[in-house]
Amino acid sequence: MDVPARRASDDEVSFFDEHGWVRLPRLVAPETADRLRERAVDRLRSRDRRRTTLVDEAFGQSRDIAAADELFGALALSPAMGRNAARMLRDVRAVRVQVTNLLVKEPGEHGATQFHQDFPWMPMDRSAMLTVWLALADVPADMGSLRFYSGSHRHGLLGRSFTRPGDDQLSRHPWLKELELSPPLDLKAGDATAHHALTVHGAPANRRDRPRLSFTVTYFDADARYTGAPYQQTDGLGLVVNEPFEHPRFPCPRP
Repeated sequence: MDVPARRASDDEVSFFDEHGWVRLPRLVAPETADRLRERAVDRLRSRDRRRTTLVDEAFGQSRDIAAADELFGALALSPAMGRNAARMLRDVRAVRVQVTNLLVKEPGEHGATQFHQDFPWMPMDRSAMLTVWLALADVPADMGSLRFYSGSHRHGLLGRSFTRPGDDQLSRHPWLKELELSPPLDLKAGDATAHHALTVHGAPANRRDRPRLSFTVTYFDADARYTGAPYQQTDGLGLVVNEPFEHPRFPCPRP
């Protein structure tokens, strides 16, 4: 099965390198987004709705969708997606899929997503990692599209978020507000954003009357080594410290 995605332009790759994020209009065709959305809605009906962490207050999720659904799997492992990720991460030979996810932000149920970095939780020895966030339906800015502090990826690890209420990156590092905050983004179905795992990002609550639906896939340097740091996704897989992530859970996109 082939799920075509377009090639990121050189200008988009350069923008990502400078700002730590980029908008990717029509990354996939609208009709492809429609097919994905239909499957996402069915999948999200059976998601775990328990609220046990601060993340659960911000959005609902159904993890590892690419392993369960061939259409999402084909997109995550498509050559174009892999090449885009490797080009944006610079000096990366190839990438692996770290995780895929369906995300839903329900109006009245979920609040704002506090500003955070993705990487501080990860058990990789290098931060060459990014996430593609694909709108499965139109996502106007007031539905909770992501916002990014431009250039924050150049400031290294800033600590873990979602550990205590109100303790996000902005409360811990007020100087972040001196950086440029990306504008509110209106996304059409099939549009995407990509952001570096060190880029500080968040999202407002959904102010519309329908759910915000998105698919995310996170890629990381295929040559990254496992540090052994405790992490639910990797615990118990038999990974070897200081060796690459050679495991079926972390496939490389097709060449």
